[in-house]
Amino acid sequence: MPASPETLIGWDIGGAHLKAARLRTDGRVEGVWQEACPLWRGLDYLHAALDRILQQIPAVAWHAVTMTGEMADLFANRTAGVHTLVDLLRQRLGNEYLRFYAGAESWFDADAAKLNTEPIASANWHATAAMAAKHLGEALLVDIGSTTCDIIPLSGHAVATHSASDSDRLASGELVYSGVVRTPVMALASEAPVAGRWTPLMAEHFATSADLYRLLGWLPETADQHDSADAGPKTVAASQIRLARMVGRDAEQLTPAAWRELAAWLADAQLDRIVRACRQVLSRVLPAADAPLVMAGVGSFLGPRLAARLGRPLLNFAQLLPPGSDTERSDWCAPAVAVGWLLAERVAGKGS
Repeated sequence: MPASPETLIGWDIGGAHLKAARLRTDGRVEGVWQEACPLWRGLDYLHAALDRILQQIPAVAWHAVTMTGEMADLFANRTAGVHTLVDLLRQRLGNEYLRFYAGAESWFDADAAKLNTEPIASANWHATAAMAAKHLGEALLVDIGSTTCDIIPLSGHAVATHSASDSDRLASGELVYSGVVRTPVMALASEAPVAGRWTPLMAEHFATSADLYRLLGWLPETADQHDSADAGPKTVAASQIRLARMVGRDAEQLTPAAWRELAAWLADAQLDRIVRACRQVLSRVLPAADAPLVMAGVGSFLGPRLAARLGRPLLNFAQLLPPGSDTERSDWCAPAVAVGWLLAERVAGKGS
């Protein structure tokens, strides 16, 4: 490999966010960034997000890239998405120190990535799992983000799944399309208890999961980087209004405590779905009873509740980082941190 710069940047190119992590070659994390990037609206949003981050990093660095943004409906298909994103990143980041994560197939340069799109597409979960597996050997990794939840078993210091696509992962319970910010409330349940009666939810994009966790006081500050369902304010009062619409009411018809109770019921419904998927995964790979649950993602705040349901000790992804690392938001941007860490291992001659 070429002579190494001292800095590595891990990139996770998502359909809704651009995430980046700056690392040293010894794996220490020096900073983490998350920028809103609604890729479905056009590539200009990715360019703008890159601009904001590139202002804060060295001109010469290794760049380790993983992605899920190729699935955005901006692209005709996933192959076209990978090709477009690879070309754009080569233009913006240069070619010599640019590498794309290909899961178990290791790393490709830009030319090879365009010839081998399948292992490049949507491999960010594998990067996080591969890093966690090297540290822990045996665990259940759960990354709950703004939109999705990844559930990955780890065994024998390896990623213990044969899933090779999002389709496989959906069927195996390893990918649950439910997150703590952008998920429409109508996707969480068909009905809910309201004022003592079971009330069907309206099949309308009136409210999102961010509204639930805002009402409960659990949503981390700055976690919600996209427009609300009605493009209105991101306040408790506005979230009550949006949630009330889901059950055909106005917010003033019930008390704030009643809306919090409804939010809590719907949050439980979401957690039930995640627990069900975890049990499906655990039924195939049976880790030791003391193997931990490792939480990542902006939804890491659900870790204590999920660990209690699964009866497992709890770790956060940031606890795996080398001493001296900047751990703020590292859980939120775990794939970006992980892909940078894995390339650092390779550059240092420690990895495959």
